Amino acid sequence: MIDLYVLDTCQYCQKVMEFCTLNKIPYNKHEISNEINLEKLLKLGGKHQVPFLYDKERDVKMYESDDIISYLKKYYL
Repeated sequence: MIDLYVLDTCQYCQKVMEFCTLNKIPYNKHEISNEINLEKLLKLGGKHQVPFLYDKERDVKMYESDDIISYLKKYYL
């Protein structure tokens, strides 16, 4: 299952989460307003930027909502 690091007020994060919901793609949501999740994001990706996808199974890490959606279309639909 993928991990998504998001901020609920971020329109780009909402776009990715909505795509996942509509396409029944399960994900673990990590809200970065929680300091522990923010620390994990910085450790994994190195930037204070969301949305951020981490796919442990494929060892893929990426930012940018459109890139994340393209990736999800390719591997999860």
